[in-house]
Amino acid sequence: MSIRDFFADTRPLQVPAYRRLWTANIATTIGAQLTVVAVPAQIYAITGSSAYVGLSGLFGLVPLVVFGLYGGSIADGFDKRKVLVASTLGMILTALAFWGLTAAGNTNVWWLLLTFSLQQAFFAVNQPTRTAVFRSILPLEQLPAGASLNMMLMQAGAIVGPLVAGALIPFIGYSWLYALDAALLIPTLGAVLALPALPPAGKAARAGFRSVVDGLAYLRTQPVLMVAMLLDLIAMTFGMPRALYPEIAAVNFGEHGEGGMMLALLYSSMAVGAVVGGLVSGWISRVVRQGLAVIVCILVWGAAVIVAGAAVMVSPGAVTVWAWLVILMLVVGGAADMFSASLRTAILQQSAAEHVQGRIQGVYIVVVVGGPRLADVLHGWAAAPFGVGLATLLGGVLVIVGTLVCAVLVPGFTRYVRPAPRHVDEEDPTN
Repeated sequence: MSIRDFFADTRPLQVPAYRRLWTANIATTIGAQLTVVAVPAQIYAITGSSAYVGLSGLFGLVPLVVFGLYGGSIADGFDKRKVLVASTLGMILTALAFWGLTAAGNTNVWWLLLTFSLQQAFFAVNQPTRTAVFRSILPLEQLPAGASLNMMLMQAGAIVGPLVAGALIPFIGYSWLYALDAALLIPTLGAVLALPALPPAGKAARAGFRSVVDGLAYLRTQPVLMVAMLLDLIAMTFGMPRALYPEIAAVNFGEHGEGGMMLALLYSSMAVGAVVGGLVSGWISRVVRQGLAVIVCILVWGAAVIVAGAAVMVSPGAVTVWAWLVILMLVVGGAADMFSASLRTAILQQSAAEHVQGRIQGVYIVVVVGGPRLADVLHGWAAAPFGVGLATLLGGVLVIVGTLVCAVLVPGFTRYVRPAPRHVDEEDPTN
């Protein structure tokens, strides 16, 4: 490999359809993060209650789970371009609904929660459809690179968006933040409208409960796909200690009061690692034994969490070298998770039959969303009897144990290799 090959593989950006979607998503990802920050902040400003803020998580999770599954069946049953257009318009309209409610002086928190729930339902339909589209517009050998570029963009948005939102709220208020979110969705709508027709592959499955069940039945027959999702669940459920960050910052790092630099670094460290990882992800496209690479990446993630937990345990209650070691390990873990997620996404896109791509991606969205929320519950419960350091360390141990168990019980996943490149017709309108 040359030095150039070491950096991010940008070949997917040479595909016009992918390039338009990716470029437009720069603005849209930042806009989405504005609403992610604005909704809980506005709810707290209205109620002064963290309990109500916590409800936003529930109101967001339920539609993500329900419509993540159902949205996948919609993606497989209809022209994917039309589904993307409709769901993108839905997200624009809900952002405008937030703007209208706030501009009108609404103080009813339930209207905000219901609007947020509706917005997440549109997102849950849009996301698996968007991911399934990549299979249609990119050569198979470029799917890992496409997934890496997409993840790097999302994680960069997770860093920039909250910073922009926090800076703008005192100056323009919540209503115009929502209006800005709606405006930043317009480039993505334009990119979606520019896509060619993407009708269902083969005989279209009718969207609905039966279609969802058929998709799950198909998944049951595909051990490689199931292990790819299970590994994500293991890594995030046991290895994501974000619920412990406030206590770690306050007690172990001695950062008293609300917020602070170390707390901000704890929350942003994984995203920073993912972005840095994305910049040096050129090797991912050249990996042949993708299953083994996923196993190694998750083991690195688990090891980084173990070291972070040990550093928390010996931290003397002040910002010392141990605190910076924790941040460094979370950055390393974020990069490893980015590599793993890119490879797992590519495996799902490559291995699942085209007629069930939407439903498989819908199930994956539920796994991706559910894992960190389960982690919040488990780590929050474990902190009392074990302490935050040991709870973090044990989570990393369980990541490694769970990953090795999967590798032993399903050796076919470890042996999984990248499919041979397919021929791409240069006159294909999607390319």
